[in-house]
Amino acid sequence: MAERRAVPTMKDVAREAGVSLGTVSKVVNGIPVGKEYKEKVETAISKLEYRINSYAKGLKSSQTYTVAVMVPNLISPFFAKLVDAINRELSARQYRMLFYATDYDPQQEQELVMLAEQQKVDGIICLSYNPSLKVSEDVPFVSIDRYFGAQIPCVSSDNYGGGRMAAEKLVENGCKNLAFLRIGSRLTNEPNKRRDGFISACEAMEVPYTMKIVDDYTPYAAFEGFLQGHYHGGQLDFDGIFCVTDSLAHQIVVTLRSMGLRVPEDVQVIGFDGVRHFGDLELTCSTIVQPVEDMAAICVDMVLEKRSSKVASLVCLPVSYAYGGTTRA
Repeated sequence: MAERRAVPTMKDVAREAGVSLGTVSKVVNGIPVGKEYKEKVETAISKLEYRINSYAKGLKSSQTYTVAVMVPNLISPFFAKLVDAINRELSARQYRMLFYATDYDPQQEQELVMLAEQQKVDGIICLSYNPSLKVSEDVPFVSIDRYFGAQIPCVSSDNYGGGRMAAEKLVENGCKNLAFLRIGSRLTNEPNKRRDGFISACEAMEVPYTMKIVDDYTPYAAFEGFLQGHYHGGQLDFDGIFCVTDSLAHQIVVTLRSMGLRVPEDVQVIGFDGVRHFGDLELTCSTIVQPVEDMAAICVDMVLEKRSSKVASLVCLPVSYAYGGTTRA
């Protein structure tokens, strides 16, 4: 059974070290004191397992050393990996993360932003699905994948370049007729550029392509019907497919194989995100990889940057292609 014990205070540390409370306060806040006193205080802190109350400390300096992070959910492997990377970046800077799941709900997003501001966080990092989101000018705010305007910095990967890269890789691997499949929000955001890059590459290479775009509320059966409608005599009308996410790519591969088609021998599939099985094992499919760790580091750098005039309004990071078994090696 766990044992409950009193949480040590600065007064306990002072008593244990045999010094004044003021001396303990100086050591805790990094103010120079005599070497002998400093060693006594540090020894007492270690013995008592005293932990600095960063929230109370922050109130004195108008900082709480806490940053709110908002994404739709942690079910999506990409969101989970992104939040984990942001948390590690914040921890490395001695900041804590206050996490909120918004469930793609614009109203809930707005309420959570207001709640975070009331909590006196030092900044907010948000992957938003609310194009009309209102944020206080007093709280640093960094957006992921949605550009709100020059006043709010946005961090994203090169979605346009990734779309081009996917089309070019499929053609490089021998595909003659391509398809683009997308499921997602109808709202305008940076990931929409994946389609634009794909179309641009296909037109530049004079490669025929087909598109199927559905919104979040359309059942996956719409894609099954699409594939069946392009299935004739044991073959699809296209031999290369670019899916807007790895999650969709995985579902498409399962459907193709259930139709008796071989992946990648008959049809090659490329996704987008760089998702791995169980978070850190092999890739779920051949994919355009987002630089999640770099995105997290830049988000944290920007939200903690006090000189907002020096913060770029849009940072676009390069992506890369990775083989994951659903294309020809």
